[in-house]
Amino acid sequence: MKKHFRALLGIAISAVLLWWVLREVSLATVLHELSQANPWLFAIATVCATLIFPLRARRWRTILDPIYPKLPFGPLWRATAIGMMVNNVVPARAGEVARAYVLTRETPVPFSTSIASIAVDRVFDAIVVLLLAFLSVLDPRFPSNVRIAGESIVSWAIAGASLIGVAVVVFYALVFFPAPLIRLFELFARRLSPRLEERGRAALITFSEGLSVLRSPRHFAAVMGWTIAHWLMNALGWWIAMLAVGIHAPFSAALLLQAMVALGVAVPAAPGYFGIFEKVAVLGLAIYSVSASLATSWALGFHILSFLPITIFGAVYAARLNLNLKDLQSQHNAA
Repeated sequence: MKKHFRALLGIAISAVLLWWVLREVSLATVLHELSQANPWLFAIATVCATLIFPLRARRWRTILDPIYPKLPFGPLWRATAIGMMVNNVVPARAGEVARAYVLTRETPVPFSTSIASIAVDRVFDAIVVLLLAFLSVLDPRFPSNVRIAGESIVSWAIAGASLIGVAVVVFYALVFFPAPLIRLFELFARRLSPRLEERGRAALITFSEGLSVLRSPRHFAAVMGWTIAHWLMNALGWWIAMLAVGIHAPFSAALLLQAMVALGVAVPAAPGYFGIFEKVAVLGLAIYSVSASLATSWALGFHILSFLPITIFGAVYAARLNLNLKDLQSQHNAA
């Protein structure tokens, strides 16, 4: 029931935000600007946006290497594509669970380990996205007069970088000293709910096993390298698409914008994050004095073009593996 409520809430939030975006601009103007866009640049941007998923699959193999070394790339890529397809067509972020489930169908990796590795995957995403956003505000071309809640963007970036540092310390503590941290959690959780204590302990143990990649500096550097490549490729696709519609912001604008969108899609949203993506894009590009109509044109055009290829790939692979959306969603409901 709770998951259904979250799904409905996400759809409602996305619908309201999409209505809000389109209410502030003329749809005819948006369509005209898209018709004048450079199709070749849009095509290159779409390729970049699709290449991030093979990069994500390759990084996933590195994350799993300490436990299941040298997994074949094919199952990891298919699971990644199917998971993203599910995220694009099913609410409540069911794609992450689907990705973990599909990997267990083709490899010896158990479901719990697969889920833990995806949690680690997301941790590295957060670290790198915030780090790149911090670097973006150091660009001399960044507008220095921008303030959020009375604070400069630089102040927010420094706070984010500090948060990254704290997170890394906590993760390393969980890797090398899991028992004391788990006991500390048990002391607090026991006062609230025995069930919370039991489930939380199991989750922490599984997560600490997934973080085994941090025990090796070489593996850590490899995962970090693949993560940086992933998010730079993502930003490159965004920036080229900006050029396609006539937005001449610096490349660092794409680094900041992808961080803002990553934070924005953390709230409940409809499948594919439509509405939230567009609204955050308008707010983010306004920092660089980009008009709402031009920002909306970029957001809608690029969002649709980047949405289609991976959704098609995922659907084809799901059909080849005799999987359907009902099966994949049932795994999410059971998780």
